[in-house]
Amino acid sequence: MRPRSIVPGRQRWEVDLLRGRPASARLTEETLRETPGIEEAQASPVTGRVLLRHDHTVSPRQAAELLRRAVTRTLATLRTTAAGLLRPHSTARPDGNRPAPARHPGTAPPQDGTRAGRWLPRILGAGGAVAAAVAGGPFLLRLLSRPLLTLGLTAAATAAVVRRAWRGSGSSDGSPDASPARRHPLRRIIGPHKRKFALASLLSGLSQLAEMTLFALSPSIVLLVAKGGSSTLARYGVAGVTGQLSLLVGAAGLACLAMAAFGYGASVAWRQLAQTIEDDWRTRTYEHVQRVAPSDLENERISRVNAVLSEDIGQISTFVASNMNDVVQMVTSLGLLVPAFLLLAPQIAWVAFAPIPLVAWLSFRFHERAVASHAASDERRARLNSRITENLHAHTTIKSSVTEQHEITRITELNRECSDADRVSGRSSAIPPQILRLAGGSALVGTVLLGGTAVLRGTLSTAAFGPLIEMPGIAMLKLSRLGSTTDQYQRTVTALDRVERLHELPLEPATGGRPLPGRQVKGEIELRNVTFAYPGRPPALRDTSLVVPAGRTTAIVGASGAGKTTVAKLLMRFHHPDRGRVLLDGVDVRTLALPDLRRAIGYVTQEPFLFDATIAENIRYGTFDATDGQLVAAARTAGADAFIDSLPDGYDTRVGERGAALSGGQKQRIALARTVLRDPPVIILDEATSAVDNETEAIIQQALQVFGTDRTMVVIAHRLSTVQNADQIYVMGPGGVVAEHGTHEELVTRGGTYTTLWQLQAGTPALT
Repeated sequence: MRPRSIVPGRQRWEVDLLRGRPASARLTEETLRETPGIEEAQASPVTGRVLLRHDHTVSPRQAAELLRRAVTRTLATLRTTAAGLLRPHSTARPDGNRPAPARHPGTAPPQDGTRAGRWLPRILGAGGAVAAAVAGGPFLLRLLSRPLLTLGLTAAATAAVVRRAWRGSGSSDGSPDASPARRHPLRRIIGPHKRKFALASLLSGLSQLAEMTLFALSPSIVLLVAKGGSSTLARYGVAGVTGQLSLLVGAAGLACLAMAAFGYGASVAWRQLAQTIEDDWRTRTYEHVQRVAPSDLENERISRVNAVLSEDIGQISTFVASNMNDVVQMVTSLGLLVPAFLLLAPQIAWVAFAPIPLVAWLSFRFHERAVASHAASDERRARLNSRITENLHAHTTIKSSVTEQHEITRITELNRECSDADRVSGRSSAIPPQILRLAGGSALVGTVLLGGTAVLRGTLSTAAFGPLIEMPGIAMLKLSRLGSTTDQYQRTVTALDRVERLHELPLEPATGGRPLPGRQVKGEIELRNVTFAYPGRPPALRDTSLVVPAGRTTAIVGASGAGKTTVAKLLMRFHHPDRGRVLLDGVDVRTLALPDLRRAIGYVTQEPFLFDATIAENIRYGTFDATDGQLVAAARTAGADAFIDSLPDGYDTRVGERGAALSGGQKQRIALARTVLRDPPVIILDEATSAVDNETEAIIQQALQVFGTDRTMVVIAHRLSTVQNADQIYVMGPGGVVAEHGTHEELVTRGGTYTTLWQLQAGTPALT
């Protein structure tokens, strides 16, 4: 079991035991749903992932333990069931219990009885079927020669196979009462594009019809030349070999042109449909990700989210563009094959029909096994890509730590695991195509053998036999693509599952709440008995209360992990308190319109993010209509104008990816200028000057004193020299408890925590 994300009330886990095992996933779901405190449980046998929702009475640690117990119980139940099936006649003890075989924990269980119990019924069944076929051969041939009976049996068997496979792949839990949001994957992919799908399918069907017509005419032309004419065409008024040949060749030429024209149209239509679906899914998914709460998104790896937005959605598009075209052509070819044999050669129709249900069953037989192997392969590839991306970002750290060989070894190991998973997936995907080729070849050989025999006996005309020679081969050739199509379909279902899991992340409220016009914000902030804990950690704030007066500068200081940044995140509603209230101007921030709240607060973090754009574009971000004069004034207030003017391109200088072309202090000043340009009534500076030198800090502090007049400013800092001039200072202790508060002079002379910190940083005795 590996956790993917843990947030209050919701957890995601990866459980290897459930991957590729629908029965285990279903049993685990049922066990969890019967557990008090668990509101929802979903287990996917495709990926082995478990979604768990629980109420507030169950802590994250308890929920994880409940999942672990459910998985253990599932494993024990399956083992007990398997033991009962494999030892139905074992000797019972006097107490009624069956004796367990003695086995060393490190040894494998005996396999001889298991294998015999599993394979003996199959061997006996196969032998009985062969014996029945040999004994009743003539009777079976007479039975199969009845085309309607053969067609009915074939249709029923194929429908049963497809229906079972369709239901099995339609929803995550395989239940027939799945919600509309969990409809069959193809329906979820096509969505609102049914008209474009219908047009592309029509063009594909017409192209396949023209192709089948062309290959039906080719043997007829050869037989016409060999026999020196066709009595069938002569009866319809086409006399002479030349006229008959011209007619057939002209029809073949038209079929060839139609095949090319409709094929081109189908290819364009499928590609346009695929591009539309890709754009739609990527836009909706990215929009959803942007609206996800930071507390939920921070539990997802950025590399995984990026892979979903690019590779997984691209896989869906590729499947629609190519494989769905193959499916339509396969269905069309089979749809033409059935009436052609029924009309022209009903006595040998069973030769063409018989492979269809067998091929369908064999294709779907490997479906679950291949899905599990593909999921494992994709998961290992995602880990490899994630580690490579992380190492590229940490290149300097790796070099400075002289750990190049260590990282090479780790990447080599991950690459080996990925290669092993790919080989297993490749073996499972290589079997179906060869089975399909064998079935297609057998149908072609059977048609030629039985059809030729019927022609020699005079029970089948040459004109009727000619068009049928190539049709089974063409149909089975299309059917042989079912293997690769199934392979791509499995990959697409797995990719779709990852895309939809992003859509399951809860959204922040984009609308609703009390409007908060920026001009009406006074800026008084209050934390009233607030308790908050990050998932799986001790409380960062414990019954914390503090007041930030409006229009004043308030500092929050303390040791690392004391909850200083948590105060800012609660105010911005990046997180919500477990207990207590966060108030702005006496109003609970959870009742305010979220966009208005965040527009009213300027937040500058310790590690600001810069986009790969110019300095001017980065400062204007969020205030796109600002004039050049306002831009320069904001940069001057933040102390950034001096180094910007020294650059060759000035404000038009590109900063590179994540601001790589600038120093840490320069990035902080640009981020500060961005906030100054927004001119919000409340400003939070979270270590915003930690990366600048003392001289630059003094310039920024002086500018902020002017800018912060009649404005609420919350300064979070480790360096106490930054907060000396604050109107009020809160000192946070371990567990988010307010240890003391007051002005700088009051705290220094009080002899408490602040006095100790000041002496350590200033290197001087406390003021008297």
